[in-house]
Amino acid sequence: MEKSRQQWSNPLQFLLACISYAVSLGNVWRFPYLCQMYGGGSFLVPYVIMLLLEGMPLMYLELAIGQHMRQGSIGAWRTISPYLGGVGIASMVVTFFVSMYYNVINAWGFWYLFHSFQDPLPWSVCPLNGNRTGYEEECEKASSTQYFWYRKTLNISPSIQENGAMQWEPALCLILAWLMVYLCILRGTESTGKVFYFTASLPSCVLLIYLVRGLMLHGAINGLLYLFTPKIEQLVNPKAWINAATQVFFSLGLGFGSLIAFASYNDPTNNCQKHAIIVSLINGSTSIFASIVTFAIYGFKATFNYEDCLSKVILLLTNSFDLEDGSLTASNLEQVKNYLASTYPSKYSQVFPHMKNCSLESELDTAVQGTGLAFIVYTEAIKNMDMSQLWSVLFFFMLLMLGIGSMLGNATAIITPLTDSQVISRHLPKEVISGLVCFINCAVGLVFTMEAGSYWFDMFNDYSATLSVLLIALVETIAVCYVYGLRRFERDLQAATGFALNWYWKAMWACVTPLLIVGLFLFYLSDYILTGTLQYQAWDATQGQLVSKDYPPHALAIIGLLVASSAMCIPLGALGTLVMHRFKRGDQSQGSLTLTQLLPRSG
Repeated sequence: MEKSRQQWSNPLQFLLACISYAVSLGNVWRFPYLCQMYGGGSFLVPYVIMLLLEGMPLMYLELAIGQHMRQGSIGAWRTISPYLGGVGIASMVVTFFVSMYYNVINAWGFWYLFHSFQDPLPWSVCPLNGNRTGYEEECEKASSTQYFWYRKTLNISPSIQENGAMQWEPALCLILAWLMVYLCILRGTESTGKVFYFTASLPSCVLLIYLVRGLMLHGAINGLLYLFTPKIEQLVNPKAWINAATQVFFSLGLGFGSLIAFASYNDPTNNCQKHAIIVSLINGSTSIFASIVTFAIYGFKATFNYEDCLSKVILLLTNSFDLEDGSLTASNLEQVKNYLASTYPSKYSQVFPHMKNCSLESELDTAVQGTGLAFIVYTEAIKNMDMSQLWSVLFFFMLLMLGIGSMLGNATAIITPLTDSQVISRHLPKEVISGLVCFINCAVGLVFTMEAGSYWFDMFNDYSATLSVLLIALVETIAVCYVYGLRRFERDLQAATGFALNWYWKAMWACVTPLLIVGLFLFYLSDYILTGTLQYQAWDATQGQLVSKDYPPHALAIIGLLVASSAMCIPLGALGTLVMHRFKRGDQSQGSLTLTQLLPRSG
C-alpha cells in the first residue's frame, strides 16, 4: 500500500492543504460574531487558552494517526483496534452530511458573484411594485439587501412545512459548485495539491486588500474601538469559554477525518508536530485578522446607518416645526429636541412616534453571524462603497476560495477510505468513486435549493455534526492513549519522525483534552434537553423580519436521525466486529472438531 499510495509533491502542499481546510468561512463569519457577543478583545483570552488545551493537541493527534497508519479514517482506526472501525465510519457519515449542505454556500457565492457585475448592484435598491407606483412592500418593510437574499435568492417559503418548488438558478449554481469540486479532486493529491496553492493564499490577499480599504472608510475606527475595547466581565461568563472551545474545535475541522486523510499521503518521516503548530497558529491569526477587517467594515456600516437615521430625524423636525435650514445639526439635535418638547408639547407628541431612536452603540451591538453576515451585512456595506462592483466581486471570490478549500477537505475525508477499501477499488477506479460521491451529494443537496431549503440548511448546520464530532474526538483520544497505548504510540512516532513527545502533548492527550471534550458534550446535550421544543427562524414577508417557530414533528424526527445515524456507527461498528469474530471462532472450532472425527482412531 505504501509503495502505490499517492503522496504530496512536497511538504508545502500538505501544509497548504491543512491551512486551506482549517481557514474556512467560520473564520470570517463566526469568529467576529463571537467577539461581538463576548466582550470584544477579551474573547481572545478563552480562545487562545482553548487553542492550546484542545485545538493544537487534537490536530497533532489526527495528523500523527493519519501519517503513521497511512490510511483514511476507517482503515486507520481499524489498525489501532478492529473494534474502532465504526469511528472512521462515523466520521465519514458526518462529513457526508456536512458536504451536502456546505457546498450550497458555494452555490450562493456563485450566484452573488455573477450578480456583482451588474451596475447598480441588484441588492442596492428595492424593485418597483407591479403598478410601478412605489417599491415592493416586502422590500420596504425589510431592506434591499434582505429582500434580495430572502426573496430573489432563496424565494423563501413562510415555514419549513411548505417546501415549495426548486429554484433553478441556485440549483444550477450548486451543480457548478460540485463540478468544480470534482475537477479539483479528479487526480487525487496530484490535482488537489495544485489547487491548494490558490485556495490557501488568495483569501489572505483579498483580506489584506479589504483591510486597507476598510481602514480608509468613514466610521471604521468606531468598529475597531468596539472590537478592541475589552469587557472583562465576560471572562467569568461560562458561555464565552464554551463558545471559544467550540469555535476552536470546528474551525480546525477536528473529528471529520479530513486531517487524517491529508496526513495519510505524507512521507512517514514528516514532522507533523511542526505542521500542527503552524496550522493552529495561522488559523487563529487569520480569525483575528478577519475580525479586524469585518469590524472596520461593520463600523462603516453602523456609522452610515447612524448618520442616515440622524438625517431623517433632522429632516422630520425641520419640516414639522418650520425650522431654518441648517439650524438643526447632529451636534445640537438633543438640545433642540428637548426645547421643542417643552415649548410645543402637543405637536411634539404627534411627531415623536415617527422619530427613530438613533444610536451608534445599538448599531454596533447588532450581532449577526453566518449567512446573515456574509449575504446581508457585508452586502449592505459594499453597496455604499465607491466602486461597489469591484469590492463585491473580490468579497464573493474570497468566499468561494474559502468554501472550495473546505469542500476539498470534506471530499477527501469521504473518498480516501473508499479508495483504500480493496473491495471497492478493485471494481471502480478512483475517478468513478469521486464522481459518484460528488453526484450523490449534489443530487441530495438540491433539497436545499427549494423554497424551504434555507430552513433545512439551518437544521443540518445546527444539528448534523456538533454532538457526533465531539463524541468522535473523545473516542479518538481514549483509543490512542488507553487502547493502542500512549507509550506505544510515542515509540512509533519517535521511530518514524525522530522527535520524542514532550510532557505537554502527553498531558493534553491523556487527561486535559478528553475532559474538555466531555464538558462540551455534556453542555450541548443538556442545552438541547433543557431547550424544550427546538425552534428555527422563519421569514415573515408581511413583517419583513425573521420570527421564531417550532420545528414540526417530522423535522424533529429528522434531527434525531441526523444525530443518531452518525453517533451509533461507533457502538454498532464494535458490535459488528465482535459478532464476526465470534462467528469465525465458531467456524474454526467446528472445523477442527470435524477433522478430529475424520481421523482414524488408534487401536
